[in-house]
Amino acid sequence: EPSEARQDAEPRMSPEADRLRPVESLLRALRAEADAGLAALVSGRRGPPPRLKRAVGYALSGPGKRVRPALCLMACEACGVPRRAGMPAALALEMVHAYSLVHDDLPAMDDDDLRRGRATVHRAFDEATAVLAGDALLTLAFETLASAALPAPRRASLVLELARASGWAGMVGGQALDLEAEWRC
Repeated sequence: EPSEARQDAEPRMSPEADRLRPVESLLRALRAEADAGLAALVSGRRGPPPRLKRAVGYALSGPGKRVRPALCLMACEACGVPRRAGMPAALALEMVHAYSLVHDDLPAMDDDDLRRGRATVHRAFDEATAVLAGDALLTLAFETLASAALPAPRRASLVLELARASGWAGMVGGQALDLEAEWRC
């Protein structure tokens, strides 16, 4: 009977799901590469106070999707830049993103206790350590770009673009507008 055979057969995925499978696989691979790169950046650092280093590691180890580094690496590959050469920029983007989340969660901003189901940095550590961890992430992002194994003009250009995108006319400015809108309510 044809109906019995269908019941025993493995369910078929939709054509859309079949087409997305390679993309999902690529995103998983890029996330693993970014996670490994971030872990190496933090664990390889000598000199930061241990509590600050743990807080930075905690902020970077959250259960995020790593969309920003994945998009950065895919854009690099589309332009003929190998992943290895694009990795410093990808990691810098993720560090700026993590810094923004740490600061956004602080009591003076959104005052969140949880992010993606786990304690925010200021709850897992303390408020002062969270501020410093965010500051450390932001400066480490710029250090990572400035010390990348790329030609000096390319490094300078990347640092400038990240500063513009994350600064007062970019991400920080957007946060200020968010706060102004909340104060008006």
